[in-house]
Amino acid sequence: MAIAAAAFPFLGPERRRQLKQWWSARMVRVLGVELQIRGGPVAPGCLLVANHVSWLDIFIINAFWPAAFISKAEVRQWPLFGWLAVKSETVFLHRGSRGHAKVVNGEIAGLLNDGQYVALFPEGTTTDGSTLHNFHGALLQPAIDAGALIQPLAIAYRLPDGRFTRAPAYDGDVSLGECLQAIVGERRIVARIDVAPALCTRATPDRKALAHAARAAILERIESA
Repeated sequence: MAIAAAAFPFLGPERRRQLKQWWSARMVRVLGVELQIRGGPVAPGCLLVANHVSWLDIFIINAFWPAAFISKAEVRQWPLFGWLAVKSETVFLHRGSRGHAKVVNGEIAGLLNDGQYVALFPEGTTTDGSTLHNFHGALLQPAIDAGALIQPLAIAYRLPDGRFTRAPAYDGDVSLGECLQAIVGERRIVARIDVAPALCTRATPDRKALAHAARAAILERIESA
């Protein structure tokens, strides 16, 4: 995977997406995580909006829909995963800077206009997977500007018998090492993505209303997972 990541900047867009999907699926398998997907198809070039439990969420989503992720700037400094994020075309956001947010919004709109997937976690933080914080709607604006669909994705981590597990949770004071240890400590984890119906930004060009609708759709699926 290291060799593939080193070659990544020199590849064309389609080959990059294929490679990103391949190494994400491989990373997930190495960690003993099984992938499941429910719900309808995901339209190309949409904004993927998901709840946030773990750094593992990025690889889970990329294994199905290789995307450019929007992430807080601190992730760039994480050992290994920060490096992988840079190689995966992550868009880094400096929180609290309106000027930088405007630049990022323009970059996101450009990616969506090019037909690429862009993914974000509008909670702005992680949970253990049993709850859901409020969604921040500001980063939904580029989808409105580009006229792109917003695709809510509900991520749930379960044991093979269906019981809830917080092993992948990267929340609170949990360190990256502790999180990794908890994941590999489980014999098998099932990562399930439930795809809710897409939201049309042309029909509802209000980011607060869209954020509320996306959150409601994801919460409904988390509670029924």
